[in-house]
Amino acid sequence: MFIFEQLREHAQTKPSSVITSFKGKETIYSDFYQKAQNLAGFFQQKGYQKEDIIALYLFNSDTFLIAYYACQLGGFSVLPINTKLAAPEVEYIMRHSEAKALIYDARLNPILEKISSTVEQFKDILETGEKNTIESVLEDHSIPFRQEHIDKEDTAVIFYTSGTTGKPKGVCLSAENVRAIAEIWAQSLETTSEDRTLIVTPLFHCAASHCFSIPTIVNGGTVIIEEAFILGQTLKAMEMEKVTIFFGVPAIYSTLLNAPNMTETDLSHLRLFTYGAAPMPYELVKRLKTYYPNVKVQNLYGQTENSPGATTLKDHYALEKIGSVGEPLPYTKVRVVSEDGEDVPPFAVGEIIVKGPQVMKGYLKNEEATRMTLRDGWLYSGDLGRLDENGLLYIVDRKKDMLIRGGENVYPVEIEEVLYQLDEILEAAVVGIPHPVYGEVPKAFIVLKEGRHLSAEHIQTYCQQNLAKYKAPETIIFVEELPRNASGKVLKHTLRDNAVKA
Repeated sequence: MFIFEQLREHAQTKPSSVITSFKGKETIYSDFYQKAQNLAGFFQQKGYQKEDIIALYLFNSDTFLIAYYACQLGGFSVLPINTKLAAPEVEYIMRHSEAKALIYDARLNPILEKISSTVEQFKDILETGEKNTIESVLEDHSIPFRQEHIDKEDTAVIFYTSGTTGKPKGVCLSAENVRAIAEIWAQSLETTSEDRTLIVTPLFHCAASHCFSIPTIVNGGTVIIEEAFILGQTLKAMEMEKVTIFFGVPAIYSTLLNAPNMTETDLSHLRLFTYGAAPMPYELVKRLKTYYPNVKVQNLYGQTENSPGATTLKDHYALEKIGSVGEPLPYTKVRVVSEDGEDVPPFAVGEIIVKGPQVMKGYLKNEEATRMTLRDGWLYSGDLGRLDENGLLYIVDRKKDMLIRGGENVYPVEIEEVLYQLDEILEAAVVGIPHPVYGEVPKAFIVLKEGRHLSAEHIQTYCQQNLAKYKAPETIIFVEELPRNASGKVLKHTLRDNAVKA
C-alpha cells in the first residue's frame, strides 16, 4: 500500500490512537486523516492536478506532516524547503521548481519579503501563524475530496540537495520510492504501534521524514515533534513522552552526553538510539552503550537520491565495527566499483553504488545530471568506500569536497560562488576542518586583488546575508596564493592539511 492508504487504514481501524504530539497537543489518527483530506480537497477545488508542486516552507510541526500527507492523498508533489536557507537560495528553489502553491510559517516572512517578486508566482498561499489561514482549511469538513488514482511513478516528493556545481538539484522521489523507503526503515528499525519516535531534526530533510516519521506511522505508532533540538526541552520530551526511538546527528549526541542532567533523565522506555549524517566518534558510541546498556544503537547511511537509505549498522556491531555504516538494507543492493563499473575486491576503495526500489526517479529538469547519476538502474553515489570480508561498508571519503557541519551538508563551491561576488576577491577556496561539536566547519582561504583591502568580518557578514548561517565560513585566512598542481587545479587537500595543523 502507498503511505496514504496505510494512513487511511489506521484512521479506520484505530481512529482514537495518537499519531502526533506537538507542543502538548495530541492528534489522533482519524482527525489527522480528516485534516489531510480537507487540505487535499482544498487544492483539488482550486483546480490543481496530479504532480503539481506544493511547497512547504515550515518549521517542524504537526501541520508539516498533515500537509505532507495531504499532498500524497491528492497526488500532488510536495516540496519541503529548508528553513535555514538564505533568501537567494530559497528564491532559486521556488523559481526552478515552478511550485504553484506555498504553505509557510508566518515567522519566515522576513525572508519572503526579500523575494516578494518570486512569491508572486504562487497561485495560492496558506499561512500558519497569527492569521492561521491553513487552520481554517484543515478544520473545514465541508470541503469535498475525491481520491485520485496514484501511479507508482507519480512524483510524490521533491527534495532539493546542494550539488557540486553550486546549484541545488531537485531530487524527484516517486510514490513507490516513498512507499518502499517507509517499509525498508520500518523493517530495519522494527517499528511497532507501541513506538513513540521523537523528532528533533528538521522534517524538511528526508531523514527525519522518511527514516523515522513515516515508518513510525506506517505501523501505527506516535511521532513526537519538537520544533528543534534544544537540550532541556529534548531531555524533558524524552522523559515525559516516554520516547522509544530517538534520532540525532553526532553533534546532538555530543551535547546530550555532556549534559550533567542526561543520566538523571528517565529513559526507561527508550529502546533505540539512532544516528546518521556524519561519522560518530567511537567514544560517543561507547558512552551511549555504557550509560544505557539496555538501549540499542543503530547507524543509518543513505542520501537524498535513495530516499534516503542504503545501509545500516545494527547494535550487535556498534562497538565491534566502529567506522562502518553497515550492511545493505532490505530490498537493497550495494556495490563498490572501479571507474569502469567493475566490482573491486574486499578492502579496495571504489565508488559506492546502490540499487533498490527507493532509488530516485531523477533530478528535476536536469537530464544530464540524471544520466550521470543513474546508470543501468544503479545510483552512483559519488561516495568512496570499501567493503570488508563480511560485506560491511565503510565510507572512505564523501562526494567531492563536501563537508558536514552538525548534520547539514555543505558544499564548498556554494560558499566560493558567494565569495566571488565580492569585487575585492581574486581567488577563494573553502575546505572543511574538524570541529569538536559540529564535526566539521568551513574555512575560507582568500587571495585579494592587488591593492584591495577587505576585512574578515565583512566577508563573514556578507556570507551570512547570502547563505544559510551554517554554511558561512567559521574562519577566514588571507593568503598570497592558493596551492595548485601542474594542471592548475587548486590542491584542497593541501589547504585542509595546513588548516588542521595550524
